[in-house]
Amino acid sequence: MQPNQSNGKRVARVKKLLILNGSHSDIPLIQAGKKLGYHVITTGNIPELLGHRYADEYHPADFSDCDAILDLAKRLRIDAICACANDFGAITAAYVAEAMGLPGHDSYEVALTIHHKDRFKRFSSDNALTTPRAKIHATPDFAFTDGSRFFFPLMVKPIDLTGGKGITKVASPEDLSVAIRKAFSASRARRIVIEEFVEGSLHSFSSFIVDGRIVFYFCDNEFSYINPFLVSTSAAPAVGIDRVVDQLREQLEGVASRLSLVDGILHAQYILKGDTAWIIEITRRCSGDFYPNPVNLSCGLDWAEWIVKAETGADCAGFPRARQQGYYGRHCIMSHANGVVEDIAIDERIRPNIHGSFMMWKPGHRVSDFMVDKLGIVFLRYDSMDEMMERTTDLNRLIRVRLREN
Repeated sequence: MQPNQSNGKRVARVKKLLILNGSHSDIPLIQAGKKLGYHVITTGNIPELLGHRYADEYHPADFSDCDAILDLAKRLRIDAICACANDFGAITAAYVAEAMGLPGHDSYEVALTIHHKDRFKRFSSDNALTTPRAKIHATPDFAFTDGSRFFFPLMVKPIDLTGGKGITKVASPEDLSVAIRKAFSASRARRIVIEEFVEGSLHSFSSFIVDGRIVFYFCDNEFSYINPFLVSTSAAPAVGIDRVVDQLREQLEGVASRLSLVDGILHAQYILKGDTAWIIEITRRCSGDFYPNPVNLSCGLDWAEWIVKAETGADCAGFPRARQQGYYGRHCIMSHANGVVEDIAIDERIRPNIHGSFMMWKPGHRVSDFMVDKLGIVFLRYDSMDEMMERTTDLNRLIRVRLREN
């Protein structure tokens, strides 16, 4: 590639980075890419998403369509590609990187093994990972027959969606058929898993691997509001992490070794039950809703920057020695019902804990699906674990959405 010519001088061509969406969750990645000197291009089929405003360039395309994104990447002559905060983005990024010979990504087959629940369950079973027992199904009739043999409650999930979409906790055999139809109808691949239900607290373990070893981790507690399968609040550090960190490290490094994972993020969601961490899923992309913010504050590093460095193929051997300290969280502001937003009421008791926010609403904003719509995100700092856990469990009362009366 010849450098550009300007006034007789040789000017180096700025490298192009394609980030596979432009939601609010992708803003930290976009900013990190620009900080690293890239010309950042975003894509996705929703042009009004806030993140696109932060990019240098936007081209519409469905980021879950691997071939469409490959065509776009070739046309734009990109130098690097980065997954968005969505599993489809991680799969597509691996596909494009493999086809174009770009560094920083696992093979496409490995990406499918990690991000499709049926393949991950098979891998987990073959490699003795501590994960809930599950059955995989491609037809509703067999799923219903097999699911009836499970102990209840159980979980029914599409294999290829995140954010709680299509998931049902089934308490009795009478409710199984509806849950199976819901999951099949949500799954693009038309495959589902029926999984045993593990009672416990929900957590995440976001780590960074270099040469197959975990060199850093950040852990937190995760909470939901009305939608029980959509995480809307987190608080760090995770309760009980000392009891399970060695187990998580051993199992995740085992995954990295068996799948020959490239350097970069390896994020796991797990349920803590007693002294056991039950791994629910793992992913190789940045978590959403400004997840990097509390990581940065707690650990003194730029989490999004390191994620982008890895996905662009940069040398990550110099990852800083960082340890999680302090008590930090983030909270997505969500409504209790559909309607027009009048304002957001913030209780004076929580104001001292708020050290920043990113708001996505204006007066007159209409909430059309309160189960998933987010109006903003607040970032919180606490003085102790006790204060953090007490305030966190009360956040939906301390920060309330007021809707206009009809």
